[in-house]
Amino acid sequence: MKIVADNKIPYLKGLLEPYAEVVYLSGKEICKQDLLDADALLIRTRTICNRELLEGTNVRFIGTATIGFDHIDTDYCAVKNIRWVNAPGCNARAVAQYVTSSILSFSRKYNFNPSEKTIGIIGVGQCGQKVERYTRLLGMEVLLNDPPRARNEGEKNFINLDRIQTDCDIITFHPILEKEGPDKTFHMADANFFAKLKKPVFLINTARGSIVETNALKKAIRDGKVIDCAIDCWENEPDIDLELLERVLIATPHISGYSSDGKANATRTIVEQLNMFLELNMPPKISLELPVPDEPLLKIHKNSPHKIASALLYAYDPIKDTEVLKKSPSAFEEIRGKYVFRREYKAFRIVNLAESEAELLRAFGFQTPPRSEMNNTDEYRE
Repeated sequence: MKIVADNKIPYLKGLLEPYAEVVYLSGKEICKQDLLDADALLIRTRTICNRELLEGTNVRFIGTATIGFDHIDTDYCAVKNIRWVNAPGCNARAVAQYVTSSILSFSRKYNFNPSEKTIGIIGVGQCGQKVERYTRLLGMEVLLNDPPRARNEGEKNFINLDRIQTDCDIITFHPILEKEGPDKTFHMADANFFAKLKKPVFLINTARGSIVETNALKKAIRDGKVIDCAIDCWENEPDIDLELLERVLIATPHISGYSSDGKANATRTIVEQLNMFLELNMPPKISLELPVPDEPLLKIHKNSPHKIASALLYAYDPIKDTEVLKKSPSAFEEIRGKYVFRREYKAFRIVNLAESEAELLRAFGFQTPPRSEMNNTDEYRE
């Protein structure tokens, strides 16, 4: 068996070598010649899998270590009987972590309590559902918009876009990119969308860049329709709009899902599917060892008034990534390619908490000590 793999798929090297020949290549540079005698192709979003790449090759399986799969021509794969798999939900917690920290960053700059705000979540798949959970834990009122789910499940738990535009203080995008059809999301947030906003909002985009029309967003910011933004996905990546970059509080190079935990989930998913498809006789469940954070323990001062926000931003602060991109926007791809994956909440232990605080942070996923160890030290690091 021969497998061609993107050399940037995390935690992959060494997993397959005992069972198959593996050739690692740059995802952007994989070409038809590389695949002529390959049985499987493991990729990220930078490899476009279409007729041009696949015609005349031996590829029978494509695994993309990503949630999205718009870089795969699924119709062509169906015709050619090529099995393809993605990793839905692999980085949902990481994206929700990013959104949560973005909201807290807004609250610090603009001096508001998230529990007093209403958030609209557009697209309530696995990422949107995790965002819903975390924002409810922050005490926010949450409104959900997902037309496909509303049609399939009933409209009881969902609201229309007009309500989002009328009632929400924060809007976050998590839909699949659809370029045509009744559920089109391409340029969903266009001039008309912003014109219908009934009050100024904060906007977060961690879905796809082209869901938000860049010029319309810039005008909405100038007109006061949008107070501020957290932009992780950009139109025309990596050639991002420099004016928008400078105008927003949070600007990152498409890394909202870049946690070690999420990347491991994606790699594990596609390797386990590949194992079953090609009958490689690997163990059915893949175990991966993840790096430990440099400082996994946070000791918060017991009298701190902002323990929950401090813990959440300690685990991930998007302002630090923003500073890197704003300093060198032309290095978008390089920054993204060399990004050091963060860990999710479960990798951190927080001490000096009241039991109610510990319970809330455990709901986010943090480790906290048992009651007998609570408030046993005045040391802190914030």
